[in-house]
Amino acid sequence: MEPLLIPARNPSEWTGPTGNNTWLLAGREPAIVDAGVGDQGHIDEIARALNGVPLRRVLMTHGHPDHAGGIPALRARWPSLVVCRGPIGSGEELRIPAGDGELIVVPTPGHAPDHVCFYDRTSRDLYSGDMVRLGGTIVIPAGQGGSLREYLASLERIRALAPKRLLPGHGLIVDNPAEVIDEYIVHRRMRSEQIAAAIAAGATTVEQIVDRVYPGISDPLRKAAEDTVRAHLENQ
Repeated sequence: MEPLLIPARNPSEWTGPTGNNTWLLAGREPAIVDAGVGDQGHIDEIARALNGVPLRRVLMTHGHPDHAGGIPALRARWPSLVVCRGPIGSGEELRIPAGDGELIVVPTPGHAPDHVCFYDRTSRDLYSGDMVRLGGTIVIPAGQGGSLREYLASLERIRALAPKRLLPGHGLIVDNPAEVIDEYIVHRRMRSEQIAAAIAAGATTVEQIVDRVYPGISDPLRKAAEDTVRAHLENQ
């Protein structure tokens, strides 16, 4: 069954015009990928799509508030709801029933230490959380455990799966995963070169580097840019 996109209704410059994506897999084991933020309209829309069948599981790509903040509200609506978080570094392939099939947990730390993706081997869909997004880039928040080195390795890991589509946590479905992942790797290489050039030109603080590398960046996104610059510096 085709997953149903249900926007989390938390629009912002950070999350996109409709807010976070949540993906509902109906069927024998109704499940949703990511929890949203607890907006009542979002929860009501999930309930309407399920047509009286209780939601069984919520599969978390990671614990950032825009992805995990809705867990209490979902549990209030469906008290028996099971929250599934993929363990990092377990060494074993973890499979979780979802809809009429199962999803495989793929550890993908980097954007967050606990970040995972969920892969459907049958459809070759990969629920990719905050690994990529069309029309933008992914923040690597060094101050919250983000790691550029791990993020780049995670991009290579999901590319090796050869997914047919990426169903991200923000924005549109990615129908050309290999091409987009390669563009992300090139982009990170370019950012590293820009940061090195800013330092060579006399920038001595993260704030000065951001001024040179991200000219005109809006205030809501500035802290994210600073954190990403720190992640690049830690990777040098």
